Formats: sequence, C-alpha cells, structure tokens
Amino acid sequence: MAATPALAADRLNIVASTGMIADLTRTIGGDAVTVRGLMGAGVDPHAYRQTRSDIVAMTRADAVLWHGLYLEAQMEAFFADLARKRPVHAIADTLDPALLLSHEDYAGRYDPHVWMDPDLWVQCAPAVVEALSDLRPAARPQFEANAQAFATEAAALATYSRDALKAVAPDRRILLTAHDAFGYFGAAYGFDVLGIQGISTESEAGLNRIGTLVDLLVDRDLPAVFVETSVSDRNIRALIEGAAARGHDVQIGGALFSDAMGPEGTYEGTWLGMIDHNVTTIARALGADVPAAGRLGRLQGAA
Repeated sequence: MAATPALAADRLNIVASTGMIADLTRTIGGDAVTVRGLMGAGVDPHAYRQTRSDIVAMTRADAVLWHGLYLEAQMEAFFADLARKRPVHAIADTLDPALLLSHEDYAGRYDPHVWMDPDLWVQCAPAVVEALSDLRPAARPQFEANAQAFATEAAALATYSRDALKAVAPDRRILLTAHDAFGYFGAAYGFDVLGIQGISTESEAGLNRIGTLVDLLVDRDLPAVFVETSVSDRNIRALIEGAAARGHDVQIGGALFSDAMGPEGTYEGTWLGMIDHNVTTIARALGADVPAAGRLGRLQGAA
C-alpha cells in the first residue's frame, strides 16, 4: 500500500488505546503518522488502567484515538477530561447503532467487539480518516486511498472467512470461549457463540453457568472449546474437567485473539492476521479442511 512520504519529525504523533485501533490508524495514516498503542498483546482492555507514562504520552499527542462502545469504560472519565485539551476520538462510537448488538446484561449499551466482523470493522475506517485529516488536511487524499486499500483487504478476508467457516458441519457451529467477545463473529458466520463470562471480562462466571455449559458440551458432543490470549483459561479448564467427569473428552481447540492482537511485529500482531488466525483456528478445530497457514500462508506455527 502506497503512503505519503514524510520525515519522522513531520509525522503526526497519535496514541491509540487498543491494538486494533492502533493497527487501523497505522494502516490509514501510513508514513504520515507515528502511532503508540497503549494495550499490547495479551492485555485485557476491559480491565486496563492507564499508567503514568501513558498519561504523559496522551497529553503530548497530536490526537488520541480510542475504541469506545464502553470497551474502555474505566478510562472514559480520563478521556472526557483529556478532550478539553487534545483531539480525542472514540472511533467505534461513530458506527450506526442499527448495526450493533445489544446485550441484556447492559441496558443501553452495545457489544463493543465490532472488530470480529470484517464487514463491520471496515466501517470504522472513515472515522480514522476524518481524525487524521482534521490534523493534516492536505494528506486527506492519501488517507482515503489507504482506507480504500484496507477495505479491499478486509473484503478478501471476509470472503476467506465465509468460505472457511462454511466448511464446518452445521451441528458443529458452536463457539464456546471464556467471554462473549465473538457475538459479531457468530452473527456474520452463522455460529452459536457462548461465553462463560459476559461481554466484559470483569463479570464473574458462576458455578451454575459452568454446569449448564458442561451439559451442552456433552449433549451436543462438541469436540473443542477455545481459550483467549487476553483472558485467564481457568474457567475453560473447569469446563473441560466437568465434561471429563461426565465421560466426554473435549479438547482446547486453540488460543484465540479476542480483545488483543498477537505480538508486535508478527502477522498475528495485525488486525488482518488476528482475524485470519481466529477463523483458521476455529474452522480446523471444528473439523473443516482449511490450510493450517491461513488465508495468505503466513500464520505462525503452521505446518
């Protein structure tokens, strides 16, 4: 993807809350931006607290981009105060509410995990274009061109995802994870999605909930459940042990990237790689014959 050449000193200094927002900003901003992401691999944004160095970075930034939709609920008061001094943008808050999933446990709130559906995540790109163009109007054409190139890649990823997940037998299309981060994934690809915890990792998983899910694992003869890289696997292992006590062998199908991407500098450390990994891991664990190396043959650890 071409990007406008820029000297390092001329680049916009952007701070982004999550890895997904940071990746989207780098993709659209290209050489015109330097982006610092606050939350790296394995970091849970539901529980994250800004550090002193984070605060310094944000107060010195040209703009701060955060996700919104109550994902970083514990930081909202700080962002509101910062917005009186610096441009601050809640990127996902710009999405049409008609496209969002509500949740019975959070009245008036929406599921924030919109990056799980490529067709939805790409609709956050215009907000990033606007935020960067406000700071550098002359670069708007390049930001828009980069956003269009990203949309093309996202569409190709969505096509791969549909094809790979369609290969999972209909009676196996149940995704059971640590918390409800995959609702948009399920809506996009026809999966029943079940999380031990709610849409926030701050909620507690009760024994009754775990018992109900063990019953489902046994009754539906499900072969795999999934851990998440940013959430403790304690409750998932309790499920596996409960199923074993009922005589049913269920395996961990793999570790999924839910609220954080992979390590910086890796393919999985980009949004495209994150979703490619998740789709490929889920499809293979549930019986689909898809390439271990994923859409572009770039997944780490693939044979």
